[in-house]
Amino acid sequence: MQNTGFLKAFWRLTKPYWVSEQRAKGLTLLATVVGLALMAVYMEVQFTNWNNDFYNTLQDKDQAEFFRQLGKFGLLAFTWIIIVVYQRYFQQMLLIEWRAWLTDHFLSGWMKDQAHYRMQLVARAGAQGVAVDNPDQRIADDLRIFVEYTLSLSLGLLSAVVTLVSFITILWALSGAIELFGVSIPGYMVWAALIYAVVGSVLTHFIGRALIGLDFNQQRFEADFRFSLVRLRENSEGVALYRGEGEELAGFRQRFDAVIANWWKVMLKTKQLTWFTSFYGQLAIIFPLVVVSPRFFSGQMQLGGIFQTSSAFGQVQGALSWFIGAYRDFATWKATVNRLIGFTAALSEVHEQAGKPAGERTAEGETTLSLEHLALQLPQGSALLADASLEIKPHESVLVTGPSGSGKSTLFRALAGIWPYWKGRIRLPKGAKLLFLPQKPYLPIGSLKRVVAYPDDPANFSDEQVLEALDAVGLSHLKDRLDQSQHWGQVLSGGEQQRLAFARALLTKPDWLFLDEATASLPEEDQDRLYRLLKEKLPATTLVSIGHRDSLAKYHRTRLAWDSGQLRQQVLAPQ
Repeated sequence: MQNTGFLKAFWRLTKPYWVSEQRAKGLTLLATVVGLALMAVYMEVQFTNWNNDFYNTLQDKDQAEFFRQLGKFGLLAFTWIIIVVYQRYFQQMLLIEWRAWLTDHFLSGWMKDQAHYRMQLVARAGAQGVAVDNPDQRIADDLRIFVEYTLSLSLGLLSAVVTLVSFITILWALSGAIELFGVSIPGYMVWAALIYAVVGSVLTHFIGRALIGLDFNQQRFEADFRFSLVRLRENSEGVALYRGEGEELAGFRQRFDAVIANWWKVMLKTKQLTWFTSFYGQLAIIFPLVVVSPRFFSGQMQLGGIFQTSSAFGQVQGALSWFIGAYRDFATWKATVNRLIGFTAALSEVHEQAGKPAGERTAEGETTLSLEHLALQLPQGSALLADASLEIKPHESVLVTGPSGSGKSTLFRALAGIWPYWKGRIRLPKGAKLLFLPQKPYLPIGSLKRVVAYPDDPANFSDEQVLEALDAVGLSHLKDRLDQSQHWGQVLSGGEQQRLAFARALLTKPDWLFLDEATASLPEEDQDRLYRLLKEKLPATTLVSIGHRDSLAKYHRTRLAWDSGQLRQQVLAPQ
């Protein structure tokens, strides 16, 4: 039952590409690769027949036939080389096409319904069976391994089956019968190859099955270590200011120790498997010669026959032993498929949860934003807001205050539609453009113009518009760097990043602007300047701010004070 479930999950992972809009190209490439693989098997049959003719020629000392057979071998070899080269070429083409489509498919699923964010919430909640580690690694590396190994293993299995069918009749005819304990056994070489391969396959799986779990862990430990290095690069200034290099180094060593410890286990298990498969492979060279030798020494078979029989036996035994040679790759493939199945299941569950919110979020005909019996929770279930009902009218200016960690930012997340742990009803103004400015703005890697315009297309704004916005927020010193591509999150200071976010608001001109401590990194005089700028440039925009400074009150008409899970509304002094 467990294997059946795995195969169903594997098919759900594999099927989408082959029924997608790209299926015609994919199926054409697949048919080409399969056809070339079958032709390669046919050529192996021709080589086996050539072995018989060539070694018989040597035994007969026929020089003219000897050179003719060499010419025949050259033609066969050249044809075989062409087949192998183009089989590999078209297989790699199919790999690129499939991986490109699958990567886009997974990226789209990861972005849909803010799944990239919701999956982190699930992990934070400590949920079992849905949280996944390192989704970036699963998309970047696991998909590559999945496509590469699925193609190579499936084509290898196909070739093994066709080879078995092609050579088993040849081997049966060449084997003849053998007397064993008074019983005549026809095609005895076929039975010998079958017994040899079955015993080898069973022992291979018994010795190497632990590699599947070890490979799964190895990919996870490698990804954890790589992710920790990326985190340091993204937060190097904070680490440097804290003088936290020693702590970070200890963390790196701990994660890398896990990589090495698991790798030693992989090495030891691989060594055990290699011991067995090496003995198995070497014995397979001499085994058919030993088995067929009685017929040769009795005069029933010529020298060419023994080499043809040995070659045919090797092909049959090799086909039956395909699992043994491919076991190491099979273990890696199985571990990768398990990781992708887990990732797919997590995505499906997140999308399902997004489609069934606990509360009701609508964008109706009203121009106001209203909350009806809104209750907010943390992922672990702790309550942040018990039961809030309020209404914010357009062109209002509202200040939300309260203790740190009380849930103010979570309220904004619920309004933005990215927080899944809430109940009640949220009514948004229909057709209104909402923009949220978090305390730490997100700055994509790219040109400065793209960063300011984000998430809109920078082509929607002229350079003059962008420069005017930058100048208005006090970033005129960046005017000559509009087309420079940088990691601006590391180039600009915290205050400059918050100024840039305000320039983004000036360009976007939202109907509703939500500021979550969006000036916390700036001095009060700069904060005052930016809020006056908003009032001047965006007079029709409704402002909703989160902040701790008392000086923010003069830019807002209403205060929502967070108090023990309740929102207290009060009118502020006229502006």
